Amino acid sequence: MNEFMIVVRFNSIFSEEFVSLVPEHRKVVNELMEKGIITSNSLSAGRSTQWITILASSHEAVEKTLQLMPLYKFMLYEVVELMFHRSPVYSPMRFSMN
Repeated sequence: MNEFMIVVRFNSIFSEEFVSLVPEHRKVVNELMEKGIITSNSLSAGRSTQWITILASSHEAVEKTLQLMPLYKFMLYEVVELMFHRSPVYSPMRFSMN
């Protein structure tokens, strides 16, 4: 598997249709994260840019994954294959035996 960075810019002013699809978009992204297909997801404070890292075998597989997203028709994006992507692992709770 290769890792890809997708830089998404949303090409629409936030229309009613766009806003109505956001909850389903978030649900799909979360499901893909649970499956290990999406490895990270970030959204700019202005909500106009999203950065996603995806594990996939090819650019075509990335395209198929992106097409699953409800906001796909509003997305302008660039797909870049990564040499590596590192980030610390965060856990919500750290247990101590003390």
